[in-house]
Amino acid sequence: MNFLDSFLMRAALAGLGVALAAAPLGCFVVWRRMAYFGEATAHASILGIALALSFSTSIFAGVLVVALLMGWTVSVFSGRGYAMDTLLGVIAHSALAIGLVAVSLLQGVRIDLNAYLFGDILAVSRVDLAIIWGGALLVIALLCWRWNALLTATLSPDLAYAAGIDPRREQMVLTIALALVVAVAIKVVGVLLIAALLIIPAAAARPFANTPERMAYLAAGIGAFSAIGGLQLAFLYDTPTGPTIICLAATCFALTSILTLLRGSNS
Repeated sequence: MNFLDSFLMRAALAGLGVALAAAPLGCFVVWRRMAYFGEATAHASILGIALALSFSTSIFAGVLVVALLMGWTVSVFSGRGYAMDTLLGVIAHSALAIGLVAVSLLQGVRIDLNAYLFGDILAVSRVDLAIIWGGALLVIALLCWRWNALLTATLSPDLAYAAGIDPRREQMVLTIALALVVAVAIKVVGVLLIAALLIIPAAAARPFANTPERMAYLAAGIGAFSAIGGLQLAFLYDTPTGPTIICLAATCFALTSILTLLRGSNS
């Protein structure tokens, strides 16, 4: 029997692939204070799901297009009389509301909306697994390729310009990577929990990292542990898999925060 015939093995591989891509990207989300941008992109993706179902196309393609459009819209309108958080709030919640209404109006299509909102990792197929790992490897390759430029632009836009790096281009690279992660993570943790998978492992790794690279590696490790461990706990205790993964990641964050406080009090 092929090991991919097991739905638990497919689920574990799917969770691992998403975690290895989301956690290092989450470091940039934390460093750049883009948490709301990541959440807004994830919320807007429900509109991509509705469009994909309406035109009978790939969910991955629909979500990716809407996520990229979201990033482009924010880039165009930011700094033109609107505060960033206001703009993100308007676009994200409008897209989420429109997407939910559009899904409810679809005729002849039966969908489990909870599977898109909170994930359905146990239903991952071989095709889903190929898409998830293809997108994850693309995100990892993109981050490796632009790592130094992204770090420089994150540290200081002026320093980036002096080094011949365009900060807006690097922002677009992050937008593309974020759109890819959102598109592949929907099956694993769902629209409402994608931002948590980006932010929590990176935040948990931050106190124990003295270099950006170390933080990215630790975040990937915590993300992978949360995905595999959360899947096992959900199977043992019959709890929702996506939320259980996030709960385990949050537990890791709580433990690292407590250890940091104890280390500070003893120094």
